[in-house]
Amino acid sequence: MDWIWAIIVGFVLGFIAKLVLPGKQHSPLWLVVVMGTIGGLVGNAIASAFGVRYTHGIDWSRHVFQLVAAIVLVAVGESVYKAVKGNSVRR
Repeated sequence: MDWIWAIIVGFVLGFIAKLVLPGKQHSPLWLVVVMGTIGGLVGNAIASAFGVRYTHGIDWSRHVFQLVAAIVLVAVGESVYKAVKGNSVRR
């Protein structure tokens, strides 16, 4: 069941990341979910490195690390998607 939660969290993080990023993003939903899921995993690793992965109550600091990682990865995924899609259209 952990992988189902990872996908759900990835969807939520990816969606929030798309809302935060300026302009319109054209990446497909599957890419946003994948980048959000990876962002959640990277955020957990960063939170563990800082010693704040598990705290009492809601883990706000861990969620901030996850969201920042998801924002960065969705932005990178968007730019790579645009570059690949742009190259395939020009051929």
